[in-house]
Amino acid sequence: MSGSAFRRAAWLPGPHLGTVYASVARPFPRPPFRRERWELPDGDFLDVDRLDAPLAGGPILVISHGLEGSSRASYVRGLAAAGARSGLAVAAWNFRGCSGEPNRLLRQYHSGETGDLAAVVSRLAAEDPARPILLAGFSLGGNQLVKWLGERGDDVPAPVRAAVAISVPFDLEACASALDGRGFWPFVYRERFLRRLRRKALRKAVEHPGSIDAAAVRRSRTFAEYDGLVTARLHGFSSAQDYWRRCSSARFVGAVRRDLLLLSADDDPLVPPRSIPVAQARANPRVTLEVTSGGGHVAFVAGSPIGPAFWAEERAVAFLVERLERRPG
Repeated sequence: MSGSAFRRAAWLPGPHLGTVYASVARPFPRPPFRRERWELPDGDFLDVDRLDAPLAGGPILVISHGLEGSSRASYVRGLAAAGARSGLAVAAWNFRGCSGEPNRLLRQYHSGETGDLAAVVSRLAAEDPARPILLAGFSLGGNQLVKWLGERGDDVPAPVRAAVAISVPFDLEACASALDGRGFWPFVYRERFLRRLRRKALRKAVEHPGSIDAAAVRRSRTFAEYDGLVTARLHGFSSAQDYWRRCSSARFVGAVRRDLLLLSADDDPLVPPRSIPVAQARANPRVTLEVTSGGGHVAFVAGSPIGPAFWAEERAVAFLVERLERRPG
């Protein structure tokens, strides 16, 4: 279970400095993505940024970003570059409304929305049925990924060979409680997310009159309030608690039937250690759980200030490439 190979950068002590540095200050590559717009059957669309593999038909890495992230996020670009160095093609997809252009429909994305991930995988599998597909997800995108793998079990499309999920909020209620807690750092994280989410919800309220209580959204200052007002209402849940319970990925870990690496940190400020599904992971031979000492949330910064390294991205690619060398099944 231990992620013993990781050594947190000494110049970023504690959980918060590394988390903030990795989010807003880290150097990151700029892969030469080309953007494709994929129309969906319900009239909406997904924007997907792609890199080709050096060899035609080479394996493709599908990357799912986190809450209010995008394919432009530093961690997505970092993983895409690491994958490209190992000869992988990349498809970094944007959740609805996250590509820089609002989506068309009232509905958006959420932690348990797996239909769009399924659509991405299905389209890539149809492009080249012989091409291996590798999956990676960060934070909310990791929750979606684990949930989808568990939902599908043995019915995951055959080209899907392995997956990695990083800093997963396995228990959404526990993570919402952490974000809604008192103190400086919970406020910083909470408002960074909610400011963007409120803005999107208020735009939807204008585009779809009567769909959202705009005044209540403006007043919302916690995830419990926002998820009850918007996420649950727009996506068919009876309450925030119903949404959290049904969409938490911990209960799907036992049903995963593809090789899956879970990377978590024991000091993640957004994911309480008690919410990590240790017993479920240990009971499933297809799941490898590595919990590092330190690492923060979607950070895992090692190295020096002059030459920082991002351990989770390299570990993810190493795991996925190693699984490609095994027989499918």
